[in-house]
Amino acid sequence: MTPKELRARTAEFARAINQFCRPLLRRPETRSIADQLLDASSSVASNHRAAGRARSHAEFTAKIGTVNEEADESLFWLEHLRDCRLVTVAEVADHLREASEISAIFTTSAKTARAREEANRAAKRRPQRRRRRD
Repeated sequence: MTPKELRARTAEFARAINQFCRPLLRRPETRSIADQLLDASSSVASNHRAAGRARSHAEFTAKIGTVNEEADESLFWLEHLRDCRLVTVAEVADHLREASEISAIFTTSAKTARAREEANRAAKRRPQRRRRRD
């Protein structure tokens, strides 16, 4: 998946969750959960977009870490709604699947970004070998 496709996918996820949450916002027992879910899902999209504009690899790594956390939080709130029987399994199934896939994508992305960040730091710590002049 290209960065452009992933950007569109995260934006679509935020839009779909927005639609899903509209009726939940009207019910007192689901309002606070819907607010949390809306915040987390829109944060996935906005922070992924910000990661694409990062000024350094360290900033990119931090943003991708945030995207990963927010994707996992979105997944949690969807599972919570299902497990508390505040929505039906059918109502939430597609959103759970998408949140799970997005979470898996960004878990891998965050691991890769951290590994590259560590490799960059290690390379900077290595002493440079000087050429010997004869």
